Formats: sequence, C-alpha cells, structure tokens
Amino acid sequence: MSSHAAPSGSVHADVPVGTHTHHPRLQHHFDTLEQQQHAATLGMWVFLMTEVLFFGGLFLTYTLYRMWYPDMFLEAHRHLNIPLGAANTIVLIGSSLTMAMAVRSAQLGERSKLVIFMILTMILGAVFLGIKGIEYTDKINHHLVPGPNFAFPAPWTQQAQLYFSLYFAMTGLHALHMIVGLGIMAVMTVWSWQGRFSPEYYTPIEITGLYWHFVDIVWIFLFPLLYLIGGGHLG
Repeated sequence: MSSHAAPSGSVHADVPVGTHTHHPRLQHHFDTLEQQQHAATLGMWVFLMTEVLFFGGLFLTYTLYRMWYPDMFLEAHRHLNIPLGAANTIVLIGSSLTMAMAVRSAQLGERSKLVIFMILTMILGAVFLGIKGIEYTDKINHHLVPGPNFAFPAPWTQQAQLYFSLYFAMTGLHALHMIVGLGIMAVMTVWSWQGRFSPEYYTPIEITGLYWHFVDIVWIFLFPLLYLIGGGHLG
C-alpha cells in the first residue's frame, strides 16, 4: 500500500478530514457562526417576550384604573409636561436610528462608524434620562410623589396617587432598562474600538440593537398613555 504526502504548501496538511476552520469568536458548542448568531438572536427574542409580559402587566393595571377613574386620570395627567415628553420621544426615535446605523456599520466592517454611532446612541440615551430627571424633579417640588407628602387638588387628592404611582412605576422601570442598555452599549463600544467585530461576527451589536429598539418601543406606548389622555398641560 502506497501513501501520498500532502503538498507542503497546503493549508489542509495538518487539518483532519471533516473539520473546518474555527473562528476565534465561535463558541465550542456551535458548529458555525451563523448557528451561533441564530441562537443568540432567538435567546434575545425570548428575553424580550418576558419583558413584554412584564410591562404588559403594568399596562393592564393602568387600563383597569383608567376605566374605573377616567375623570381623575384626565385631571392628573394635566400635571405632566407634554413638551418634555414629546422631546424625549423624538430623542428616542433618533437613538433608534443611530443604533440601526451602528448595526449596519458592524455588518459592513466599518469600525470607526460603528464606534461613532454607538457613542451617538449613548448620548441620546443620556439626554433622555436627563430630561426625565428634570420631570422627576418637578414632580418632587410640587409634592406629586405618592407618599405622606403627596398633595393634589380636591376632589381627587387620594385617588390621584394611583395615577402617579403608575407614572413613576412605568417610567421608572423604563428608565432602569435604559440605564442597563447604556451600560451594555458602553461595553460594546469598547469592544468595537478594540476591533472585536467584523462582517462575519457582529452578533453582540445586533442583539444589543434589538434590546434598545424594544426599550424605545415601550416609550412609544408610554408617552400617549400617560401624557396624551386629553387636552393636557403644555408647559
């Protein structure tokens, strides 16, 4: 029996038959980067479904109380600042755009643009939180935080706490999700600067984008529910 040596210049000389090149970002329990990406994306969607259920409970609570106390909700919402809420809506829509551009830059392997769009997204997220902080400060100064110091004109003095409890619970949890998202994006930005992503591997950027878009969509529902019940306070 004769044997045939592989050519010295062959890249397959020392690679066993049936194996393929292992990408440095490919985890050992996946066969391909595509399979790994699909698994990560599916995992994020499952997580977001649990978040939908979580916020869905708050939306249901809001709906029931609004049905029971429509006049109180109409009066209480006049103490919210619609221009600031609208400004935050525009800010978050802009952040979704920059996040989408970041994902696209990652797909094309444009590292500089990826870093720039990630930073812009974080800046817009920080602007949102800053505006929300201004709103919260105003509510504190006007004693509209539910508790022993809560003050609201009669005849809705007691019932109005329901509305503001929901307001702080829903917007506060949303803000918490944004803070988490900003922390994740800060890590992704550092990794992007280090060149960890390429057109073949950008899964962390993509699933971060999914999370951020979800947070933006939640606010798109919160804004009309809380701010646009009726005529409203415009200043």
